[in-house]
Amino acid sequence: MPVVPTAAQDYPEWHKGRQRYALWYLEIRQPEVLAYLAQLRRHFGDFLFHPNTRQFHITLFVCGFLHQHKRYDDDFTYQQFNAQLQQLQLLNLAPFQLKTGKINSFESALFIEIEDSEQALQQIRQQLSPCSGEIAPLSYCPHITLGLYSHAFNSGEVFRRADEIQQRSFELEIRQLTFGTYAAQQLQGPLSAYQQFNLGNL
Repeated sequence: MPVVPTAAQDYPEWHKGRQRYALWYLEIRQPEVLAYLAQLRRHFGDFLFHPNTRQFHITLFVCGFLHQHKRYDDDFTYQQFNAQLQQLQLLNLAPFQLKTGKINSFESALFIEIEDSEQALQQIRQQLSPCSGEIAPLSYCPHITLGLYSHAFNSGEVFRRADEIQQRSFELEIRQLTFGTYAAQQLQGPLSAYQQFNLGNL
């Protein structure tokens, strides 16, 4: 199947001059996992768009453009953020485990699958969604993005290369959720944490 490459452009029709795009995500902190992901990003580097300064993470809930007041449908206000915080406090969720899976491909990006046997991510998303309609695809697929594709090719090439390497699996201990933003006018720019929500009695 042909992939969809990312064009190196500003996408003004999307951001409409707005600066920061907001989401809830899970930070990847374990050194051995980060080293493995960085190795994979290098291994597939000729397929991927550069530069890429975004930290490895698991997107939990896509909020929209962070703004004081709602002007466009994909704006997300501080009032909505505070409502989501209250919903998370009601959930009273303990730390939980995730597991990394195989290398896989979306139409436009290479990623690592995430296994959530406890369905913890779905619980969290259900708490967040009443406060804000999610700006995202209809079906949620937890993953860690390795990178966006830089040019057109057949996805079979990626899977053939994936078969050449020893893929590893890691347990991820999740003790914190992060709400943050990235610069809408910078492709694959870094995530900036705005607030962190600790799970359990931390």
